[in-house]
Amino acid sequence: MRLGNYFKNAAITVLLILVLFISSTGIALASTGEEGINEKYGLPVVVLGEALSESQKEEVRKLFDVDDSSKVKEITVTGEDLVTYINGQRHSNMYSSAKIVRKDTGEGLVIKQVTPENITEVTDEMYANALLTAGVQDAIVYVASPVKVSGHSALVGIYKAYDEGKGTGLDKERTEVANEELNLATDLAKKEGMDKEKVSELLTEIKKEIAEQNPATKEDLIKIIDEKLKTLEINLSEKDRQLLIDLFEKMRDLNINFDSVKSQLENLSKDIQQRIDEAVGEKGFLQTIADFFKNLIESIKSLFS
Repeated sequence: MRLGNYFKNAAITVLLILVLFISSTGIALASTGEEGINEKYGLPVVVLGEALSESQKEEVRKLFDVDDSSKVKEITVTGEDLVTYINGQRHSNMYSSAKIVRKDTGEGLVIKQVTPENITEVTDEMYANALLTAGVQDAIVYVASPVKVSGHSALVGIYKAYDEGKGTGLDKERTEVANEELNLATDLAKKEGMDKEKVSELLTEIKKEIAEQNPATKEDLIKIIDEKLKTLEINLSEKDRQLLIDLFEKMRDLNINFDSVKSQLENLSKDIQQRIDEAVGEKGFLQTIADFFKNLIESIKSLFS
């Protein structure tokens, strides 16, 4: 009887822990909400990937909470847009879709992945960093895909949504550099020992320091990059370090003024730190569960020894 009670209590404890685990790690669906129409900027713009079937397009509309087509401006992103915005390949298939709601100056840039399970490589912070480089700010940007994609092509859809499909309003050189930034970010994230949050933190902290110091020479820029790599305890190969230097040198040549988005970089930095803290907390929680089961097994073994 005593042994039966022990197992009963242990089972209840395990069940409670599993419930807490599921609750703490459950994925919350992003809501696209009903922001209303900003008469200053017009209707929210929804850009659908050309490769989507009609049923998939309808699925994306639902993901973006588009119940009334008269309340949004809908356009399609194609391979031709890859050429227009980032000098890409016009024959590429476009699945990623986006919805953008322009906001007033100072309201900041907010990224919301509606289907994070289908965007396999790009995080909210990676999108935000690239978009700030491209010149997109003060907007709520939603990203969705009904199928699994890396998420890179969503940038082009966001660019097209931002200028309502006119191909104007954004500097092509900046959008190309922003695309390079996103590619480098996802490449670095694939490296052993480099998680996505750490990559985003590195890019954000470099930009913040550039905004502070306004480096006049390449040497000044390299000093900033090396200091941030050291501070964040990131060890890159010489090849990857050079790619990072080349990227920010292109930004410097384009006179991208990060001081103008300083507050948005600060907010992005806070978001990244929160994700890092949450990841550390989750790892600690998982370790606690592992330790519990280890101790439970040892206790059971001791009963029969």
